[in-house]
Amino acid sequence: MTEYKFSAGDKVALMTNSSNVNVRPGIYTIIRRMPVTQLGCQYRAKSALDNHERVVDEAQLRRA
Repeated sequence: MTEYKFSAGDKVALMTNSSNVNVRPGIYTIIRRMPVTQLGCQYRAKSALDNHERVVDEAQLRRA
């Protein structure tokens, strides 16, 4: 069973990589957990800078 590292309300730092250059790095707030996919755990997160929400992979996140 896969375990999530983060919960709703957690502040996280989003790290970008070469496969997703359109995502703005920075501090995000976890809005909710998404269902586990083949890629692993995913979250709906909201940017502190522009209030934009996006789905992000757990591998891209670090505790802020």
